[in-house]
Amino acid sequence: MRKLLASFLMVCIFTTSSNFNVGYCQETFNVLDYGAVGDGQTDDAEILGKIVAPKTPQEWKECEQESWLLFSEVNNLIINGNETGVINGNGLPWWTEVNKSKVEKSKCHRPKALRFFNCNDLQLSGLTHVDSPKGHISILNCTNVIVSNLHIIAPDDSENTDGIDINMSRHVNIHDCIIGTGDDCIAIKGGSVLVNVANIACGPGHGISVGSIGELEGAYETVAEVYVRNCTFNGTMNGARIKTWPGGSGYAKNISYDKITLIGVQNPIIIDQNYCNGERDCGYITSNSAVEVSNVAFNDFRGTLADEHAITFDCSKTADGTLACLNINMKQINITSIDPEKEISVLCKNVNGTTEDTSPSVHCLQARNPTIDADSPDAYSPDPYAYYF
Repeated sequence: MRKLLASFLMVCIFTTSSNFNVGYCQETFNVLDYGAVGDGQTDDAEILGKIVAPKTPQEWKECEQESWLLFSEVNNLIINGNETGVINGNGLPWWTEVNKSKVEKSKCHRPKALRFFNCNDLQLSGLTHVDSPKGHISILNCTNVIVSNLHIIAPDDSENTDGIDINMSRHVNIHDCIIGTGDDCIAIKGGSVLVNVANIACGPGHGISVGSIGELEGAYETVAEVYVRNCTFNGTMNGARIKTWPGGSGYAKNISYDKITLIGVQNPIIIDQNYCNGERDCGYITSNSAVEVSNVAFNDFRGTLADEHAITFDCSKTADGTLACLNINMKQINITSIDPEKEISVLCKNVNGTTEDTSPSVHCLQARNPTIDADSPDAYSPDPYAYYF
C-alpha cells in the first residue's frame, strides 16, 4: 500500500476543481496529509471526479516514460470506477494534421494515458477512458491482471489510439468492455502469454490483434496462449488479426478466436506476415526469416463483410522454403457481404491447415470431413476456458 501511495505522489490534485491534472501542475501533494491511512485495509479513495489532461501539447511540463498516468511496481493495485469516473486525455490537438508542427515543438512525445509497469495482481474496472493522445491503456511486464467493464472512446481517425496494449505480460484476463478507437481495440504484443479476452464490443477500430511482433529485422519476439471469444466487431477495419513484420523471428502460437460476430467489417479474418505500418519504407526488409504463426483456430464466425476479402492469409516462406503459417484451422465460418450484389473472395499464400463448414470456401486449406476424419488427429482447437482464473 505504501508503494501505491508513493505512486500517487505523481498525481497533482488541482484544488479548485474535482479534476486531476497530471504533467501540468508543478506541485505535488502527499495523500497521507489528506487523511489516507495506507494500512492495506482502509479505502483511501475518497476523492471522486474526472481526471483531465492539459488541453494543448504546449501545456505539458513533462511526460515521464511517455506516459500521463504511470503506476510502476505496485502490487495488489485495485482501481475501480463508476459511471462518473472518467479519464480524459484531451487528445484532439495531438492527432490533427494542423497541429503537428505545434506538437513537434512541445516538450513531450505523444503520451499514453494510463500505463502499468511491473504491477502484479492488478484489477482495473468501471472507468471511462476518452481521447488519449496515444494508446489509452498500456499493460507492461505485469502478471495476474483483470480488466473489466471499461468504456474506451476515441474517433476512428485518431491515429495510434489503441484501447488496451499488452506487452511482456502473463495471465491477463480482459472481459466485458466497450472499445471504440482509431487503432486496435486490443493489441497483444511481444512477450505475452496466457491472455484471455471475452465479451468485447469493438468498433470503430482495427480489431483485436496479436502483434505486431518482430518489428526490427531479425528481432525475436513471442506470443502464446491467446484466447478470444464472444466478441463483436462493428464497422472495424479488421476483426481477428495476427500481424508480424517481415524479417523478424520468434513465434505466435496457440491462438483461438471463437464465437465472433461481424457487422460490416473490412477484413474479418487476417494473418499478415508482411505487416508494415506505413511510418517507414519497408522495402529494405529481407525475408530470410519470419515469425512463425502456428496452431491458430478461427471458430464460429458469423456476420457481414464491408469490403472484398473475407479471409486473408498473407504468409511468408523462410529462406529454406519452409512455410511460416502452420496448422491454421477454420470451422463454422459464415461471412456474407453487406452488398448482396458484391462477390467476396479469399486470399491465401504460404499457409497450411484445415477447413470445415466454411463460407466462403478457403481453397488453400484442406477440407476436413468430421465423419471421415473422425480417427485422425484433431485440428488445433483449444479449450478457450482452460486458462481462465
